[in-house]
Amino acid sequence: MSVLLLVGPTAAGKTAVSLQVARKAGAEIISADARAVYRGLEIGTDRPSSEALRAVPHHLVGVLDPRETYDAAQFRRDCEKLVAQIHDRGRRALVVGGSTLYVRALTEGLFEGPPADREFRRTLDERPGEDLYAELQEVDPVAAVRIAPGDRVRIVRALEVYELTGHPISSLWGEKSPAPWPLVGVGLTLNRDELYRRIEARVERMLARGLLEEARALWEAGLPSEMPAVRTIGYRELFAYLRGEIDWQEARQRIVAATKAYARRQLSWFRREKLHWIDVSDRVPEDVACEVLSVWEQAGGGLEFGS
Repeated sequence: MSVLLLVGPTAAGKTAVSLQVARKAGAEIISADARAVYRGLEIGTDRPSSEALRAVPHHLVGVLDPRETYDAAQFRRDCEKLVAQIHDRGRRALVVGGSTLYVRALTEGLFEGPPADREFRRTLDERPGEDLYAELQEVDPVAAVRIAPGDRVRIVRALEVYELTGHPISSLWGEKSPAPWPLVGVGLTLNRDELYRRIEARVERMLARGLLEEARALWEAGLPSEMPAVRTIGYRELFAYLRGEIDWQEARQRIVAATKAYARRQLSWFRREKLHWIDVSDRVPEDVACEVLSVWEQAGGGLEFGS
């Protein structure tokens, strides 16, 4: 039984489309969002509403404390278990998200490297990204070619692996190990102007819903600097505002700019994957969902559509 993988940049409308697809196909949704897995980040990750979560079964949403760690390798293991359980129930599985490494964990697989070393990562916290990338170019030029200069998470991981094992991370990259079931990949895209308008509206909506209060609660909890929430767009800018380093207007502008930059990186990354692309510009979610379902069916989904 095939699994639908629905990806796209932030603000492309993945949540609304996935809910329509899940309802019509009798599917359960597995989140491939590296931040939505944590509790306390509901507004900043634009998590589906409580009504949506009740209407369609969701997995890997709000299941971890923000002090816990979670990575793409664990996501791959969890996803395999969840898909097996969903299929055993006679239902379809729909993986939805924009976290690029989580997607790659399904399409290609990830090597099992050493666990994260918090102390080592702390030593890198204050170093500029350009310095870290320059170091990566020295110790592992092969990895530096494949990792974007602005991808701090992957750069830190590569340096960490080299520090802990004495071997460059590129030497540990093994053969591809795609997911054990057929994946039907669909990517949502839209013109740049509309994407930016959606991002700006999304940021304003989250701020109006109480993103600052949500960030304040996390900030007052004293999370360690290496925890995901501290590095997440929206929270990290508001933490700077709460520390008095920037004013409110600057915080808002930084959130919008960082989100736009992240969306561009997502699109660039997803373009490397084998996906059926659907332009969602000026289209309503139900219309897009019908096209997604058609792609899934034509790829051998064997779907029986509901109402």
